[in-house]
Amino acid sequence: MVASELGGAPPLSAPLRFGLSAAAAGVAEAATFPVDLVKTRLQLQGQAGAGAGAGAGAAARAGEAAGVRGEGARVAERGAGAIVRDLVRRDGPRALYRGLSPAVLRHVPYTGTRVLLYEELKRAAAGPAGAPDAGGVGIGAKLGMGFVSGGVAQAIAVPMDLAKVRMQADAGSSRPRYRGTWHALSTVAGEEGVRGLWRGTSPAIFRAAMVNLGELATYDTAKRAVERSGAVPPGPATHLAAATCSGFFASLASTPADVVKTRMMNAPGAYRTPIHCLVATARGEGPRALFRGFFPTWLRIGPWQLTFWVAYEHLRTLAGADAF
Repeated sequence: MVASELGGAPPLSAPLRFGLSAAAAGVAEAATFPVDLVKTRLQLQGQAGAGAGAGAGAAARAGEAAGVRGEGARVAERGAGAIVRDLVRRDGPRALYRGLSPAVLRHVPYTGTRVLLYEELKRAAAGPAGAPDAGGVGIGAKLGMGFVSGGVAQAIAVPMDLAKVRMQADAGSSRPRYRGTWHALSTVAGEEGVRGLWRGTSPAIFRAAMVNLGELATYDTAKRAVERSGAVPPGPATHLAAATCSGFFASLASTPADVVKTRMMNAPGAYRTPIHCLVATARGEGPRALFRGFFPTWLRIGPWQLTFWVAYEHLRTLAGADAF
């Protein structure tokens, strides 16, 4: 958005927008992290024995962390409530926040880049003469911008995402692999090489691209539609309506890629390619396994977006500049 849309409010500088979006994302991540952890654990159910060779040990540890008992055992699927009870019983409430540090740090390059890049792409599409929305940037173009922005940002942030996934898989385990964020990163680099820090890059980038295709473009469009309709008061109520809409479509589009990303990051060597992981999961556990964790994902993305967008737009207002 440019100044003409808000009666002369000046646009924020790119570095400030980067910093404010990263800060708002950190707040949203901390507020909703336990739901993300449960979603990850749901996605890892059934992974024990999924691979061979180098990946077998990691897959077995993943299964043990997810509650699997017995070599090669088929996992008896548990719901979110049972997972939470087991984690808290084993390691106390702190188990629900294992992996929070890399999750928050990830959003510095990830959300800072994706939000900034989306705005800049939209600004460029509008041209120098007019505001992006007034200038006729349609939903199709916005979807493409969201897809590109999310993919580029995730390519930078994969190592922190990998550390988060593995630490979440360790939550409640009697044999945790990592003591903390930097230990996870250094251990992966030492045992699997620097390239190992980008394990699961392809599904991670695709998943992030799909999330942002739904999240940024849909939130952007829905927010303006709600504002024009006057159906709800401006401010948090508008943000809630737009975030609920975008969160559903982002979750629906991204869950299969999220399942593949989570499993490939947690069990290196268990799958040859993202397609192999996708097919193996669907054949071994049924197509429904590709949507495992959908409702926790949706339940998290809605509040996450609400927290993020309210915080981000409030910070922009405090800076005396334009809204998103």
